[in-house]
Amino acid sequence: MSPGAVLVADGVRFAVHAATQPTLCLFHGKAERRIAMARAGALWVATVPGAGEGTRYGFRTETDPAKLLVDPYATEIDVPFAWHPDLAEPGRETAHLVPKAVVRAPMSAVDDHVTFTPGGLIYELNVRGFTMLHPEVPEAQCGTIAALGHPAVIAHLKRIGVDAVELMPVAAWIDERHLPPLGLRNTWGYNPITMMALDPRIAPGGIAELRAAVAALHAAEIAVILDVVFNHSGESDVHGATLSFRGLDGATYYAHAPDGSLINDTGTGNTLRAGHPVVRRLILDTLRYFVEHAGVDGFRFDLAPVLARDPGFDPQAAIFAEIAADPVLRGRTMIAEPWDIGPGGYQLGAFPQTWLEWNDRYRDDVRRFWRGDGDAGALATRLAGSSDVFGDTVTRTVNFVAAHDGFTLADTVAYAERHNAANGEGNRDGHGQNYSWNNGVEGPTGDVSIIEKRQADAAALLLTLAASRGTIQITAGDEFGRSQAGNNNAYAQDNAEFWIDWGGRDRALEALFAQAMAWRRRHPAVGDPAIRHDARWLSLDGQPLTAADWQGAASQGFVLQLSEAEDSIAIRIDRTARCVTLGASDVPDVRSVPPFSRSSG
Repeated sequence: MSPGAVLVADGVRFAVHAATQPTLCLFHGKAERRIAMARAGALWVATVPGAGEGTRYGFRTETDPAKLLVDPYATEIDVPFAWHPDLAEPGRETAHLVPKAVVRAPMSAVDDHVTFTPGGLIYELNVRGFTMLHPEVPEAQCGTIAALGHPAVIAHLKRIGVDAVELMPVAAWIDERHLPPLGLRNTWGYNPITMMALDPRIAPGGIAELRAAVAALHAAEIAVILDVVFNHSGESDVHGATLSFRGLDGATYYAHAPDGSLINDTGTGNTLRAGHPVVRRLILDTLRYFVEHAGVDGFRFDLAPVLARDPGFDPQAAIFAEIAADPVLRGRTMIAEPWDIGPGGYQLGAFPQTWLEWNDRYRDDVRRFWRGDGDAGALATRLAGSSDVFGDTVTRTVNFVAAHDGFTLADTVAYAERHNAANGEGNRDGHGQNYSWNNGVEGPTGDVSIIEKRQADAAALLLTLAASRGTIQITAGDEFGRSQAGNNNAYAQDNAEFWIDWGGRDRALEALFAQAMAWRRRHPAVGDPAIRHDARWLSLDGQPLTAADWQGAASQGFVLQLSEAEDSIAIRIDRTARCVTLGASDVPDVRSVPPFSRSSG
């Protein structure tokens, strides 16, 4: 028997895992009807004759009967989650505050699928921030998943060579409790309560809206990857809300230390106990749900070591084998963010051979080289696929120079320090070490020479990415100079200052990136994950490099030569000139040279 609400011949069968006998609560307007549930194997079950699609429901347990609890298997909720102090106050009634799960008939399985090929371009985006100010998206769709299927959005993705979009979390989330008093709200979505039910603020049409957007992207041969959060929930620490897991069976759903305290390997106050069969089943069922009902092509796992903690990280954890063997999930793209903040939490290179992994060493080594204090040999290793991490046969790297978490690409070359005062945490939040630089002036400037240096640096970072072996990724807007005014942790900035400014795009930078991606597509040998052992490394004046040269002749740059069929490919990295040149025998060079003209409109 499956957990959740299932339509049966005579009504709806509700099933849930709980530590003690739960009560099913049905809602008709403000009226609530309570039904005791009975044990059936490992679950508690109640079948309600006459109930049907659209029925709104929740649960209560003896843990705190005043707290209405959302079904972990809910596939739709009627309203978004909103923080209120009563949610965390024992004995305070919360039925008027907590969203109700909504019974829906299952949709037919989606057969359509686009395979993302490692070595392609992933485009990470926040649904709301990406579409709120888009001038061609109808106002009613701005900020929603539906906007992703708009022809103008898809045309942009195709123009810059996107192979897959990676949607930041779309499952329903709640604000951290310190945000509402500051007039802020979480916009990134990394604070989920339900795993399957989409957030009504970005998916008012529910799973059908996601399904339609995926179909539109598939028609353009663009795969869809969901960023999923199975490492913690928005119920937070011991002082947090009781909304679902905590009230049903906190001991099963959350990891605890021997003294009974919550383990916090995530920095959010709790850690999901992914190794427990109940939690693991929820994770696998959620992945299958999005593949079968929306046609999703893959997943990126936030703080992925938590998936394999019990309590230490186990590279042979059962969940990896179960995903690999599952007929629905097998062959889909799986991407790990290979670190959390718990003991032994940095696990870059330790995930299964079929998984891709975010490579922060690529980000840091590329930034440091172009900042002027990095090592050319380290850059060469990253450019060639990070064999020191992934071995010398096939790389599983996801290369990026900027992501949602941290400075934008433009801010990386304009700010030496974070500027997070708008977050209300005294500029203490966000990464302290960003390997960023400002070219002599912090933030915006009218100095044309500094502007041109920054533009050249941004272009060099993007072209380095385009020339790198393995999968590459950019975050939405970085291709045209999006800024967050130096905020490197803009998770709570759901406002026009931080939404993507489509009217103020750096058109020259955008055109350069599109040109570079077209070059990369014409020369698949550049991005092919298979490590090349026939590459030639030359000095900037064309001389073969020795090991000693990396600290001498090559310290300011080098040339990488590759052969591909009848073509000769040359990638020239010149730090002194702030220039990357992507060359080949059959096409004009692609160069990152100043000046760029910034235009709007």
